[in-house]
Amino acid sequence: MTIEELRKDLKSKKPVFGAERAIKELKTGKLNKIYLSSNCREDIKRDIEHYARLADVKIIELDETNEDFGVVCKKPFNISVISF
Repeated sequence: MTIEELRKDLKSKKPVFGAERAIKELKTGKLNKIYLSSNCREDIKRDIEHYARLADVKIIELDETNEDFGVVCKKPFNISVISF
């Protein structure tokens, strides 16, 4: 998986930024795909992987950092988790 796929999803779908919102949306079954940054905290990664397994949601771990995610999404802050 590459950053180009993330850019394509950002153009075609409405993203959910952040781990807390991603977990909340996973619990309600509203997500199809989750992107994790390379430096996402381990406790957040474990929680998201757990709920994604239960909801059968695809997790994609990219080599880019949370700072790179912020730049790609044109946001003035770091983003560790982007979900759709």
